[in-house]
Amino acid sequence: MAIPDWPEERRPRERLIRHGAATLADAELLAVFLRVGVKGKDAVQLGHELLCHFGSLQTLFGARLEEFSTLHGLGAAKYAQLQAVMELSRRAMLEELCAGTTLSTPQSVKNYLRLLFRQATSEAFHVLFLDVKNRLLEAREMFRGTLTHTSVYPREVVKAALASNAASVMLAHNHPSGSPEPSESDLLLTRALIQALALVDIRILDHFIVAGQQVYSFAEHGQL
Repeated sequence: MAIPDWPEERRPRERLIRHGAATLADAELLAVFLRVGVKGKDAVQLGHELLCHFGSLQTLFGARLEEFSTLHGLGAAKYAQLQAVMELSRRAMLEELCAGTTLSTPQSVKNYLRLLFRQATSEAFHVLFLDVKNRLLEAREMFRGTLTHTSVYPREVVKAALASNAASVMLAHNHPSGSPEPSESDLLLTRALIQALALVDIRILDHFIVAGQQVYSFAEHGQL
């Protein structure tokens, strides 16, 4: 039976409108996003197939077009829609961080960083510049490529922090295909940045390393 023929109280879209998105299961939310199924499968069944194929929502959201399109009924148009939704989510989260309401919650910063690095195939180094009340002033990518102590220039981070009138910073970079555990280069880089920024009275509140859905916090491990 097609979803439009279901009783109204069972249809995902109607339930979402009436009771809120949180009341729907993952496959039902995907069904609302997909709108229609394929021959022999309604949108909820297709949502279940997506979850089974990718194993989790996070893996689905991070999938490349080539893998996404391997499932019948999915292609570039749906992929573009999904990426647009993810980017809107990232921007909304950044707006919330800029409003100064969530930086006291490390989990919110981690969630933002997971979205930021979700499809990165090379290493990138980002800096979050904060004011004296720990409100986000700006988030900026500073360096890209294989990151080592010598390829991330502390003087450039100091110049950017001063230009933003930052009182403190959070650092973040990714390990695209590996563990979130810091390397010796990561530790050396963090120490160099701590020393450089201390000269202008700017503190490093945390340094995060993102590897897939795993996020390592230097502060949580007592390494700052």
